[in-house]
Amino acid sequence: MKNELMGLLLLLTTLAHGEKGDAEAYIKKYKDVAIREMHMYGIPASITLAQGMLESGNGKSYLATKANNHFGIKCHKGWTGDRVYHDDDAKNECFRSYKNANESFKDHSLFLKHRSRYAFLFDESPTDYKAWAKGLKKAGYATNPRYPELLISLIERHKLHKYDLKGSGDYRKIPKEEGEFEVELFQRQVSSNHVKYIFVKEGDNLEMIASELEVPVSKILKYNEFNYEHQIRKGERLYYQPKRRKAAVEHVRHEVAEGETMHDIAQQYAIRLDRLYKINGMAVGSQPAKGEILLLR
Repeated sequence: MKNELMGLLLLLTTLAHGEKGDAEAYIKKYKDVAIREMHMYGIPASITLAQGMLESGNGKSYLATKANNHFGIKCHKGWTGDRVYHDDDAKNECFRSYKNANESFKDHSLFLKHRSRYAFLFDESPTDYKAWAKGLKKAGYATNPRYPELLISLIERHKLHKYDLKGSGDYRKIPKEEGEFEVELFQRQVSSNHVKYIFVKEGDNLEMIASELEVPVSKILKYNEFNYEHQIRKGERLYYQPKRRKAAVEHVRHEVAEGETMHDIAQQYAIRLDRLYKINGMAVGSQPAKGEILLLR
Protein backbone atom coordinates (compact mmCIF):
# COMPACT_ATOMS: atom_id res chain seq x y z
CA MET A 1 0.00 0.00 0.00
CA LYS A 2 2.84 2.38 0.90
CA ASN A 3 4.54 1.76 -2.45
CA GLU A 4 1.23 2.33 -4.27
CA LEU A 5 0.71 5.65 -2.48
CA MET A 6 4.25 6.73 -3.29
CA GLY A 7 3.70 5.74 -6.91
CA LEU A 8 0.48 7.74 -7.07
CA LEU A 9 2.17 10.76 -5.49
CA LEU A 10 5.02 10.52 -8.00
CA LEU A 11 2.53 10.31 -10.88
CA LEU A 12 0.60 13.37 -9.65
CA THR A 13 3.84 15.30 -9.19
CA THR A 14 4.99 14.38 -12.70
CA LEU A 15 1.65 15.43 -14.17
CA ALA A 16 1.77 18.75 -12.27
CA HIS A 17 5.29 19.45 -13.51
CA GLY A 18 4.23 18.53 -17.03
CA GLU A 19 1.25 20.88 -16.89
CA LYS A 20 3.45 23.68 -15.53
CA GLY A 21 5.93 23.12 -18.32
CA ASP A 22 3.17 23.21 -20.92
CA ALA A 23 1.84 26.45 -19.46
CA GLU A 24 5.28 28.09 -19.43
CA ALA A 25 5.92 27.00 -23.02
CA TYR A 26 2.55 28.38 -24.11
CA ILE A 27 3.18 31.74 -22.44
CA LYS A 28 6.67 32.02 -23.95
CA LYS A 29 5.34 31.23 -27.43
CA TYR A 30 2.31 33.53 -27.44
CA LYS A 31 2.99 36.39 -25.01
CA ASP A 32 4.20 38.76 -27.76
CA VAL A 33 1.14 37.96 -29.85
CA ALA A 34 -1.11 38.76 -26.88
CA ILE A 35 0.77 42.04 -26.30
CA ARG A 36 0.34 42.93 -29.97
CA GLU A 37 -3.40 42.31 -29.75
CA MET A 38 -3.57 44.48 -26.62
CA HIS A 39 -1.87 47.31 -28.49
CA MET A 40 -4.24 47.00 -31.42
CA TYR A 41 -7.57 46.34 -29.68
CA GLY A 42 -7.24 47.21 -25.98
CA ILE A 43 -7.86 43.69 -24.65
CA PRO A 44 -5.56 42.88 -21.70
CA ALA A 45 -2.73 40.59 -22.79
CA SER A 46 -3.19 38.66 -19.53
CA ILE A 47 -6.84 37.94 -20.40
CA THR A 48 -5.98 36.81 -23.93
CA LEU A 49 -3.24 34.51 -22.63
CA ALA A 50 -5.35 33.10 -19.80
CA GLN A 51 -8.29 32.43 -22.11
CA GLY A 52 -6.01 30.77 -24.64
CA MET A 53 -4.42 28.59 -21.96
CA LEU A 54 -7.76 27.62 -20.46
CA GLU A 55 -9.71 27.07 -23.68
CA SER A 56 -6.92 25.21 -25.49
CA GLY A 57 -5.41 23.27 -22.60
CA ASN A 58 -2.12 25.10 -23.13
CA GLY A 59 -2.33 24.44 -26.86
CA LYS A 60 -2.87 20.69 -26.46
CA SER A 61 -6.65 20.47 -27.08
CA TYR A 62 -8.23 18.86 -30.13
CA LEU A 63 -9.39 22.23 -31.48
CA ALA A 64 -5.96 23.83 -30.99
CA THR A 65 -4.03 21.00 -32.63
CA LYS A 66 -6.56 20.17 -35.35
CA ALA A 67 -7.87 23.66 -36.22
CA ASN A 68 -5.48 26.18 -34.55
CA ASN A 69 -8.55 27.32 -32.58
CA HIS A 70 -7.19 28.46 -29.20
CA PHE A 71 -10.35 30.14 -27.89
CA GLY A 72 -13.12 27.65 -28.62
CA ILE A 73 -14.89 30.09 -30.95
CA LYS A 74 -17.80 28.43 -32.75
CA CYS A 75 -18.76 29.16 -36.34
CA HIS A 76 -21.74 31.42 -35.59
CA LYS A 77 -23.82 33.07 -38.28
CA GLY A 78 -21.80 34.73 -41.03
CA TRP A 79 -18.60 32.70 -40.63
CA THR A 80 -17.28 31.90 -44.14
CA GLY A 81 -13.88 30.45 -43.23
CA ASP A 82 -12.79 26.85 -42.71
CA ARG A 83 -14.51 24.79 -40.04
CA VAL A 84 -14.22 21.61 -38.03
CA TYR A 85 -16.85 19.68 -36.08
CA HIS A 86 -16.42 18.62 -32.47
CA ASP A 87 -18.61 17.61 -29.53
CA ASP A 88 -19.06 20.41 -26.99
CA ASP A 89 -22.34 21.55 -25.40
CA ALA A 90 -24.00 19.46 -28.11
CA LYS A 91 -22.70 16.74 -30.43
CA ASN A 92 -20.85 17.61 -33.62
CA GLU A 93 -20.84 21.40 -33.18
CA CYS A 94 -19.24 23.69 -35.75
CA PHE A 95 -16.01 25.47 -34.77
CA ARG A 96 -13.85 27.92 -36.68
CA SER A 97 -10.63 26.60 -38.18
CA TYR A 98 -7.55 28.76 -38.86
CA LYS A 99 -4.37 28.44 -40.91
CA ASN A 100 -2.22 29.22 -37.88
CA ALA A 101 -2.45 30.27 -34.23
CA ASN A 102 -1.91 33.95 -35.05
CA GLU A 103 -5.16 33.96 -37.03
CA SER A 104 -6.93 32.52 -33.98
CA PHE A 105 -5.57 35.26 -31.70
CA LYS A 106 -6.57 37.94 -34.22
CA ASP A 107 -10.08 36.51 -34.61
CA HIS A 108 -10.47 36.37 -30.83
CA SER A 109 -9.76 40.11 -30.66
CA LEU A 110 -12.17 40.89 -33.49
CA PHE A 111 -14.80 38.59 -31.96
CA LEU A 112 -14.79 40.63 -28.73
CA LYS A 113 -14.33 44.01 -30.42
CA HIS A 114 -17.18 43.76 -32.92
CA ARG A 115 -19.95 42.14 -30.86
CA SER A 116 -22.21 44.53 -29.01
CA ARG A 117 -22.57 42.31 -25.95
CA TYR A 118 -18.85 42.77 -25.21
CA ALA A 119 -18.80 46.53 -25.89
CA PHE A 120 -18.97 47.48 -22.18
CA LEU A 121 -15.70 45.64 -21.55
CA PHE A 122 -13.78 48.23 -23.57
CA ASP A 123 -14.78 50.89 -21.04
CA GLU A 124 -12.65 49.02 -18.51
CA SER A 125 -8.94 49.73 -18.12
CA PRO A 126 -6.80 47.35 -20.21
CA THR A 127 -4.79 46.65 -17.06
CA ASP A 128 -7.82 45.68 -14.92
CA TYR A 129 -7.80 41.94 -15.63
CA LYS A 130 -10.25 41.17 -12.81
CA ALA A 131 -12.92 43.44 -14.29
CA TRP A 132 -12.38 41.86 -17.71
CA ALA A 133 -12.57 38.32 -16.33
CA LYS A 134 -15.86 39.06 -14.56
CA GLY A 135 -17.16 40.96 -17.57
CA LEU A 136 -16.54 38.04 -19.93
CA LYS A 137 -18.70 35.82 -17.73
CA LYS A 138 -21.38 38.51 -17.53
CA ALA A 139 -21.40 38.83 -21.33
CA GLY A 140 -21.85 35.08 -21.70
CA TYR A 141 -18.47 34.09 -23.14
CA ALA A 142 -18.50 30.84 -21.14
CA THR A 143 -21.16 28.83 -19.30
CA ASN A 144 -18.88 27.77 -16.42
CA PRO A 145 -19.95 29.84 -13.36
CA ARG A 146 -16.33 29.76 -12.13
CA TYR A 147 -14.93 31.15 -15.39
CA PRO A 148 -13.74 34.48 -13.85
CA GLU A 149 -12.04 32.71 -10.97
CA LEU A 150 -10.30 30.29 -13.34
CA LEU A 151 -8.95 33.14 -15.48
CA ILE A 152 -7.84 35.21 -12.47
CA SER A 153 -6.14 32.18 -10.93
CA LEU A 154 -4.16 31.52 -14.13
CA ILE A 155 -3.19 35.19 -14.42
CA GLU A 156 -1.97 35.47 -10.85
CA ARG A 157 -0.31 32.04 -10.73
CA HIS A 158 1.76 32.80 -13.85
CA LYS A 159 2.02 36.58 -13.28
CA LEU A 160 0.46 37.25 -16.68
CA HIS A 161 -0.55 40.78 -15.60
CA LYS A 162 3.04 41.91 -16.14
CA TYR A 163 2.36 41.67 -19.88
CA ASP A 164 -0.51 44.14 -19.52
CA LEU A 165 2.01 46.80 -18.50
CA LYS A 166 4.11 46.01 -21.57
CA GLY A 167 0.99 46.05 -23.68
CA SER A 168 0.03 49.53 -22.53
CA GLY A 169 3.56 50.90 -22.62
CA ASP A 170 6.36 51.11 -25.17
CA TYR A 171 6.09 50.70 -28.90
CA ARG A 172 7.07 47.20 -29.95
CA LYS A 173 7.93 45.40 -33.14
CA ILE A 174 6.73 41.81 -33.44
CA PRO A 175 9.01 39.57 -35.59
CA LYS A 176 7.54 37.81 -38.60
CA GLU A 177 6.16 34.50 -37.43
CA GLU A 178 3.57 32.14 -38.89
CA GLY A 179 2.71 34.52 -41.71
CA GLU A 180 2.53 37.73 -39.65
CA PHE A 181 4.16 40.88 -41.01
CA GLU A 182 6.41 42.96 -38.78
CA VAL A 183 4.55 46.13 -37.80
CA GLU A 184 5.14 49.09 -35.51
CA LEU A 185 2.31 49.48 -33.05
CA PHE A 186 0.72 52.50 -31.44
CA GLN A 187 1.21 53.30 -27.78
CA ARG A 188 -2.33 53.06 -26.42
CA GLN A 189 -3.18 54.59 -23.08
CA VAL A 190 -6.20 55.32 -20.92
CA SER A 191 -6.76 58.74 -19.34
CA SER A 192 -7.65 59.24 -15.68
CA ASN A 193 -11.16 59.82 -17.03
CA HIS A 194 -11.22 56.32 -18.55
CA VAL A 195 -11.04 57.47 -22.16
CA LYS A 196 -8.60 55.73 -24.52
CA TYR A 197 -6.03 57.75 -26.47
CA ILE A 198 -2.68 57.61 -28.24
CA PHE A 199 0.14 60.11 -28.59
CA VAL A 200 0.87 61.07 -32.19
CA LYS A 201 4.38 60.09 -33.29
CA GLU A 202 6.64 61.32 -36.07
CA GLY A 203 5.26 60.53 -39.54
CA ASP A 204 1.69 59.73 -38.40
CA ASN A 205 -1.31 60.90 -40.39
CA LEU A 206 -5.00 60.67 -39.58
CA GLU A 207 -5.78 58.11 -42.27
CA MET A 208 -3.10 55.73 -41.02
CA ILE A 209 -4.17 56.19 -37.40
CA ALA A 210 -7.85 55.68 -38.27
CA SER A 211 -7.02 52.47 -40.11
CA GLU A 212 -4.88 51.11 -37.26
CA LEU A 213 -7.44 52.01 -34.59
CA GLU A 214 -10.36 50.88 -36.75
CA VAL A 215 -12.11 54.19 -36.05
CA PRO A 216 -13.25 56.46 -38.93
CA VAL A 217 -11.35 59.72 -39.43
CA SER A 218 -14.63 61.61 -38.96
CA LYS A 219 -15.08 60.12 -35.47
CA ILE A 220 -11.50 60.84 -34.42
CA LEU A 221 -12.01 64.46 -35.47
CA LYS A 222 -15.33 64.58 -33.60
CA TYR A 223 -13.98 62.99 -30.41
CA ASN A 224 -11.08 65.46 -30.34
CA GLU A 225 -13.21 68.44 -31.46
CA PHE A 226 -10.96 69.18 -34.42
CA ASN A 227 -12.08 70.55 -37.79
CA TYR A 228 -11.08 68.89 -41.08
CA GLU A 229 -8.25 71.40 -41.59
CA HIS A 230 -6.50 70.35 -38.38
CA GLN A 231 -2.99 69.01 -38.89
CA ILE A 232 -1.99 66.54 -36.20
CA ARG A 233 1.46 67.02 -34.69
CA LYS A 234 3.99 64.82 -32.93
CA GLY A 235 3.26 64.41 -29.21
CA GLU A 236 -0.38 65.46 -29.52
CA ARG A 237 -2.93 63.49 -27.49
CA LEU A 238 -5.53 61.89 -29.75
CA TYR A 239 -8.66 60.26 -28.31
CA TYR A 240 -10.39 57.43 -30.11
CA GLN A 241 -13.37 57.28 -27.74
CA PRO A 242 -15.84 60.03 -26.81
CA LYS A 243 -14.66 62.34 -24.02
CA ARG A 244 -16.73 62.72 -20.83
CA ARG A 245 -19.07 65.43 -19.56
CA LYS A 246 -16.77 66.16 -16.60
CA ALA A 247 -13.32 65.26 -15.31
CA ALA A 248 -12.44 62.32 -13.08
CA VAL A 249 -13.27 62.76 -9.39
CA GLU A 250 -9.66 63.51 -8.45
CA HIS A 251 -9.57 66.51 -10.81
CA VAL A 252 -11.83 69.30 -9.57
CA ARG A 253 -9.99 72.50 -10.55
CA HIS A 254 -7.29 73.57 -12.97
CA GLU A 255 -5.04 76.62 -12.81
CA VAL A 256 -4.52 77.99 -16.30
CA ALA A 257 -0.90 78.10 -17.48
CA GLU A 258 0.63 80.61 -19.90
CA GLY A 259 -0.76 80.09 -23.40
CA GLU A 260 -3.23 77.32 -22.47
CA THR A 261 -6.51 77.28 -24.38
CA MET A 262 -9.84 75.83 -23.37
CA HIS A 263 -9.31 73.10 -25.95
CA ASP A 264 -5.90 72.25 -24.44
CA ILE A 265 -7.49 71.84 -21.02
CA ALA A 266 -10.41 69.82 -22.37
CA GLN A 267 -7.93 67.46 -24.02
CA GLN A 268 -5.80 67.16 -20.89
CA TYR A 269 -8.71 65.97 -18.76
CA ALA A 270 -10.75 64.17 -21.46
CA ILE A 271 -13.72 66.55 -21.07
CA ARG A 272 -15.96 67.71 -23.88
CA LEU A 273 -15.11 71.30 -24.75
CA ASP A 274 -18.73 72.49 -24.72
CA ARG A 275 -19.17 71.07 -21.20
CA LEU A 276 -16.00 72.80 -19.96
CA TYR A 277 -17.41 76.12 -21.17
CA LYS A 278 -20.80 75.42 -19.57
CA ILE A 279 -19.36 74.31 -16.20
CA ASN A 280 -17.46 77.60 -15.99
CA GLY A 281 -20.25 79.82 -17.35
CA MET A 282 -18.03 81.05 -20.18
CA ALA A 283 -19.01 82.05 -23.69
CA VAL A 284 -18.04 79.48 -26.31
CA GLY A 285 -14.88 80.63 -28.09
CA SER A 286 -13.56 82.79 -25.22
CA GLN A 287 -10.23 81.91 -23.63
CA PRO A 288 -9.09 81.94 -19.98
CA ALA A 289 -6.33 84.15 -18.58
CA LYS A 290 -3.11 82.84 -17.07
CA GLY A 291 -3.65 81.97 -13.39
CA GLU A 292 -7.43 81.69 -13.72
CA ILE A 293 -9.00 78.76 -11.86
CA LEU A 294 -11.36 76.62 -13.97
CA LEU A 295 -13.82 74.08 -12.62
CA LEU A 296 -13.56 70.64 -14.20
CA ARG A 297 -16.72 69.01 -12.83
